[in-house]
Amino acid sequence: MSDCKQTLEITIPVEEVEAETTKVVAEMQKKVRMPGFRPGKVPAGLIRKNYAAEIQQDVIESLGSRHFRAAAEKDDLKVVGSPHLHDVHFHEGEPLRLTVHFEVAPDVELKEYRELEVVYQEPAVSDEDIAQRIETLRDQKADYVNIDPRPVENGDYAVVSLESVAGLAEPIKQEELSLHIGAEETVPAFNEGLIGMTPGEAKEIDVTYPEDYAQKSLANKTVTFKVGLTTIRRKELPELNDAFAQDLGDFQTADELREAVRKAIFAEREHQAQRTAKDALIEKLIDQHEFPIPEAYLDRQIEAQVENYLRAMAAQGVDPRAVKLDWEKIRESQKEKAIRDVRGSLILEKIADREAIQTTNDEIDREVQRIARQQREPAAAVRIKLEKDGTLRRIASQIRTEKVLNFLFEQAKKTAE
Repeated sequence: MSDCKQTLEITIPVEEVEAETTKVVAEMQKKVRMPGFRPGKVPAGLIRKNYAAEIQQDVIESLGSRHFRAAAEKDDLKVVGSPHLHDVHFHEGEPLRLTVHFEVAPDVELKEYRELEVVYQEPAVSDEDIAQRIETLRDQKADYVNIDPRPVENGDYAVVSLESVAGLAEPIKQEELSLHIGAEETVPAFNEGLIGMTPGEAKEIDVTYPEDYAQKSLANKTVTFKVGLTTIRRKELPELNDAFAQDLGDFQTADELREAVRKAIFAEREHQAQRTAKDALIEKLIDQHEFPIPEAYLDRQIEAQVENYLRAMAAQGVDPRAVKLDWEKIRESQKEKAIRDVRGSLILEKIADREAIQTTNDEIDREVQRIARQQREPAAAVRIKLEKDGTLRRIASQIRTEKVLNFLFEQAKKTAE
């Protein structure tokens, strides 16, 4: 990492220091308020005396930054992150001397990236795959028909009222809940307790929830419910015919529906297979290239990964603030992945430059319009918002990266194993 770190010694003539000091004092004169003086009329000498430390700091930062930028531009240095000023020598009547520590972007020397070998096979779609997907569509269009009262059997849909009577601090009450008896997603105690009940009957059922139950408030708890059976229903699937196909969309026949389903499954699998191959190509490129990573890039990537970690916790219903986390340990655990991710990004960026791969305005416009449709807002308003918060720039970068990956995939030698 240290190869990206550089040091620059800067000496600024005393005349320039004095001129900048006068300028800073003049600016302070406009703002400083002191008893006995009208606004803007505090003598410069009094300001120099009372605000010496602030004046000195402003002069150092202003001149140091200006001279550093000029030196970096002159030497064509690609500075990343924020430079740090050290060893400042600031004395009246003497030149200002200081040392700047900073990082530069690494010089990536590309190795061969065309015709890389990668495992890839065109996906296949079987008749069984199509049948299963169509069965899912039929299931989504199913009707649930009430049947005449009789004891509940496996496979029935039992409509119950539910009220917790013990085991919970905050009671649960539901007037109408449909349970598929015997189904894997139904808690076993309900399956067992409801078998044999008839509509109008009520009973108490003890339900023990597993530790990994999705609803965290019920996980690993035993709850007593009063359950009343109101209705038994049967699921009726629509017949697979031309009418069913027409009901689903722009299809005239069941055969047209099957072909559309085949294409959809193929597109999904092709996308996933290509994504796996592209990820493998990136890993191969990272393994082939060894170069230092600036700490500024690394810190930024680790921050992004930690933010994703927090979002994942929140999505699972866990408040990160309520959990005692060792953030230093988390950051350290993310470091190796961050190094590889940054290295991969820099390699892809270098390839994009070499191959003149750019994001076009039309490509950005299409993505903005897609987001606008999703958010149901005018495209112009969405573009302004995305530009303001920096998202538009990230979108352009993501599109460019995907184009580079497509290029690498097209150039790669695909092997079955």
